[in-house]
Amino acid sequence: MASIVNTQQADAWNGYEGSHWAEHQDRYDAVNSGFNEHLLSAASIGERDRVLDIGCGSGQTTCLAAARATRGRAVGLDLSAPMLRRARETAAREGVGNVSFEQGDAQVHSFPDGWFDVAISRFGVMFFADPVAAFANIRRALRPGGRLAFVCLRDMNSNDLGPVLGALAEHLPALVPTDPHEPGPTSLADPARIREVLTDAEFSNVTAIPVEAPQVWGHDAADAADFLFEWGPIQAMRRDADPVATERAHAALIAAMRPHQQSDGVRLRGAAWQVTATRRSDE
Repeated sequence: MASIVNTQQADAWNGYEGSHWAEHQDRYDAVNSGFNEHLLSAASIGERDRVLDIGCGSGQTTCLAAARATRGRAVGLDLSAPMLRRARETAAREGVGNVSFEQGDAQVHSFPDGWFDVAISRFGVMFFADPVAAFANIRRALRPGGRLAFVCLRDMNSNDLGPVLGALAEHLPALVPTDPHEPGPTSLADPARIREVLTDAEFSNVTAIPVEAPQVWGHDAADAADFLFEWGPIQAMRRDADPVATERAHAALIAAMRPHQQSDGVRLRGAAWQVTATRRSDE
């Protein structure tokens, strides 16, 4: 992999976090795929488009983009070697030929200048060490008039997962509070921050529209809690907890999931921003 600047994120996504996402690709796609249509409709991918998928993970959105760009191409970029292995396996299994995957840091990756028609991301752009530099680098990869479309998380209190995770507070030590602009799931939760970052990165026509989608976490409350309990951030919360507190936290998580259990699984309401922007056509 070429040089990276997001070393902490690279360590996480090539360590436990990335391995867990790769091993549970189908489950994470079940959590996030409700936002696929929001993302792809915002991107307006044409059949000849060349598409860049930032933070492509295990490749679902890259393959979906390639299916729309039937006479074009989709390129997925991610820091995580374990997830990229799954992405390549998935594309081969599904027979998607107009797709490729690269390991790299979008903030400094050497993209071909002005080559892509559209850049997309499903929850993959909230982890940049320097978001302005990263989005500026992505902008340079787009042709003049090229489009950016992504979805990013809104405030945790805007969705059902925030209150569910709140059930853990009594039993597990909270993660050390950080600046809300530090790399992390909610670093772009403020739409004013989104507009500021993209404007500073010299994008134009920035829009951020609130969207919602169901997120399927498991087939029943216990299954959903078991899965979420192994998620990287909760692993970090569990690290310094004693066994009794951990057991109580797990029970509390099951109880918090139970009101969301339906006949076809545990569904939490997810809330995101659907963001679009363009590279100026006169550049």
